[in-house]
Amino acid sequence: MMVGEETTRFVLQLPSDLRIIEAAVTYLVSRCRAFAFGGSRLNLNFRVGVTEALANAVLYGNQSDPGKTVRVEVALDPSRVVLRVVDQGEGFDPSSVPDPTLPDNLDRAGGRGLFLIRELMDEVEYNECGNAVRLVLLRDAPQRRQASVE
Repeated sequence: MMVGEETTRFVLQLPSDLRIIEAAVTYLVSRCRAFAFGGSRLNLNFRVGVTEALANAVLYGNQSDPGKTVRVEVALDPSRVVLRVVDQGEGFDPSSVPDPTLPDNLDRAGGRGLFLIRELMDEVEYNECGNAVRLVLLRDAPQRRQASVE
């Protein structure tokens, strides 16, 4: 980020309740739109990726414990939106979650949310103990190599 670029930062403290996720994501999308973000990357990538991260924090991190909260730290600048989702759970090792796209795992529950987050967001990083995830969505999609047609 260059000096002088405007950055908006804010924090949401959410209860461990799946019913609040849709409203929280809608609010986050509206804040991004107010910052001139838009299009399918906001409506699909951001919405689905953040929904999955929040659901994982509530269900797996906080075990749906109403006494625990999920903290969402947001930084918006002209080129990207960065979210950090932190739960009050013990954490986990993301590398221990089986790849849901492998043939042996297609019928197993679990891992699909992490897969979606990794596929839809431009950067995904977990903290050392696994109770916080940093998600980055760039305003403009990174250039992907085009398949050549012969």
